[in-house]
Amino acid sequence: MESKEAIQQKEEHIRQLVRALPDHKRLKFFKETEMKLKDADTYAALNFVFVAGIHHFYLGKWARGLVNIIIFFTGVVMLFTGLIAIGIFILIAITIVELYALFRAQLIVQDYNNNLMEAIYRDINKEA
Repeated sequence: MESKEAIQQKEEHIRQLVRALPDHKRLKFFKETEMKLKDADTYAALNFVFVAGIHHFYLGKWARGLVNIIIFFTGVVMLFTGLIAIGIFILIAITIVELYALFRAQLIVQDYNNNLMEAIYRDINKEA
């Protein structure tokens, strides 16, 4: 992922592009983004409550979400077998990875929203 400064610069660049759109296209842009933008607090809450990776589904990252859930439940299953130490290691590792994502939730969602706004801008700008 890009740095905080790069993400903020990208967002400002998109805002400048949108300001230059004609009124009817700008209105359409804002209507579309209002329906599709994601909230960083929701992402963080899903991450905090469901360490297993549910927050990835919120951003449409299905593959990563499934991988996280599989790894998490593999660790849980190992707790009930003879591989308790490996299960604990897996759960600690996935928790550390997801805690990092939790602390960067604002930037992760901002980057996601920037990419979304850029795609919507391109689609609207193509229209006659």
